[in-house]
Amino acid sequence: MTNTYNKLNYNRDFLIEKLQENLDDKRFNHCLRVEKKSLELARRFNVDESRATLAGLIHDYCKQMPDAKFIDAIYIYNLDQDLLNYGNGIWHGSVGAEIIREELQVNDEIVLNAIRKHTIADPYMNDIDKILFISDFIEDARDFPEVRAARQLAEESLDKTVAFEIEHTLKYLIDNKKKIYPKMLNSYNKWVIEEN
Repeated sequence: MTNTYNKLNYNRDFLIEKLQENLDDKRFNHCLRVEKKSLELARRFNVDESRATLAGLIHDYCKQMPDAKFIDAIYIYNLDQDLLNYGNGIWHGSVGAEIIREELQVNDEIVLNAIRKHTIADPYMNDIDKILFISDFIEDARDFPEVRAARQLAEESLDKTVAFEIEHTLKYLIDNKKKIYPKMLNSYNKWVIEEN
């Protein structure tokens, strides 16, 4: 991967080393694939490649951290206490961004916001947010019924792909009787109902 971090002054080798310390091989390789897909989408839609690939690379840095670390971080960073009612599926994005800021020395709010939003979407998403949200869903090793349709949509529209992903993620959560983070419902109303 070409070093697209130059203008942000991040050292990719440092980030790779930190990811390998915190993630098993399967999750680490997922991050590399999301980085690659983020670069493809950034080039396709003429979006900042540095920020898109950085967000893609580090988005799951916190995915395998113990719950206690997230719970402590919710209090330390004075985050929404409602987060305590959820788990790692939500925490590794919304809480993880604060840990990433501290441990990886990433201070770019555009990148951190994309990481915050990649687990729940958001009614207000910029193109970096959308690229990470989509790349995580369609990276090359993903294999589930909706992924082909999502990849085809991603050829033409970030917005349509975001709406598709939100709709299918909510359907999955409902079908499997999983708890839904309220902001995900707001995202559904914005992207699936209002935008269509």
